[in-house]
Amino acid sequence: MLQKQDVSTAISSDARISQHARQLSKQLQMLRERLFPPSSTKSMKTFTSGEAAQLVGVSDGYLRQLSIDGKGPAPEVSATGRRSYTLEQVNELRHFLAASKPRDTLNFLPWRRRGEKLQTIAVANFKGGSAKTTTSIYLAQYLALQGYRVLAVDLDPQASLSSMLGVQPEFDLSEGDTLYGAIRYDERRRPLREIIRKTYFAGLDLVPGNLELMEFEHETPRALVERRMGQSDIFFRRVGIALAEVDADYDIVVIDCPPQLGYLTLGAVCAATSLLITIHPQMVDVASMSQFLLMTSDLMAVVRKAGGDLNHDFIRYVVTRHEPHDGPQAQIVALLRSMFGGEVLAATVLKSTAIADAGLTKQTLYEIERGQVRRSTYDRALESLDAVNGEILANIKQVWGRT
Repeated sequence: MLQKQDVSTAISSDARISQHARQLSKQLQMLRERLFPPSSTKSMKTFTSGEAAQLVGVSDGYLRQLSIDGKGPAPEVSATGRRSYTLEQVNELRHFLAASKPRDTLNFLPWRRRGEKLQTIAVANFKGGSAKTTTSIYLAQYLALQGYRVLAVDLDPQASLSSMLGVQPEFDLSEGDTLYGAIRYDERRRPLREIIRKTYFAGLDLVPGNLELMEFEHETPRALVERRMGQSDIFFRRVGIALAEVDADYDIVVIDCPPQLGYLTLGAVCAATSLLITIHPQMVDVASMSQFLLMTSDLMAVVRKAGGDLNHDFIRYVVTRHEPHDGPQAQIVALLRSMFGGEVLAATVLKSTAIADAGLTKQTLYEIERGQVRRSTYDRALESLDAVNGEILANIKQVWGRT
């Protein structure tokens, strides 16, 4: 027994952890290939005629008549006569309807117009488990479903957002394939447009993340000491400068920030036009958020003195994993509303097994068919998500001056 123990302890901790990481990565790759054969890529569900009609804002009967008249994209028709549309076809319908009814263009094709600035929303909180990634992906997908051009940026080295959107960081990315490639300090910096990837979710593009992002946290202090950057591209401006390259291509950018208050998060906060702060209504999370807000305000004050632009169109608190019938949680939510008023979203994201079950296969409720989980649970969870995301979209429209 002693000899076996001596052998096991002879392996250094870093070697053991590295071995575990390789084993886990291999298993994740095998799992992905089993879940999404044969090409190991994710695909999007189709929408019934009724669902497609609701997304574009017309009646099902009107859509049926278009199909009969041979106008717009041709839906797939089953043996029973059921018509279904892909998300790409839903977007084609939007363009078709906008062209055929110019006076209602904004209703069918809600892209931002001249004078409406790109909305960049940073989802932040340095407390792990506050549902930043869940909030980010559901918001990004919701906006894409509404017809907006959306860019999701994964700034978390753990890359959960990338994984949910079909990119496995260990296997699918090479050097420079993350935002770090566009904000690094040396001559190997790349244009952001080269890094952006299309996803299986029409209207939603991705800047993926992986551990490479940590290089920015390591390089920035060295660059500051060596004075390798001028005022125009100091660290807190680099994310914004990179996003400005693709300003004309998108309506809304959603940034999933890392669970720490480092240079990446500060860069995202400075690039953002609006902030979403996620909060799980438990006392330990509220205490952590208090520290996060204090530290953020102190660091933002330093950045402002250095010339950073920190004027945000809105800051909103998003209550996540909420159990409305839990007494202590209800008290905490009431406390937050009494302190911050309308800056706490009226809608909350409910804690739901439907969201968790969909996540087991790296999917969201916007991707899966309604019958894949219990319908009552699915409907209740989706209603809460739509309410939260709809409220955020209403804030964006208000910034753009739309009613």
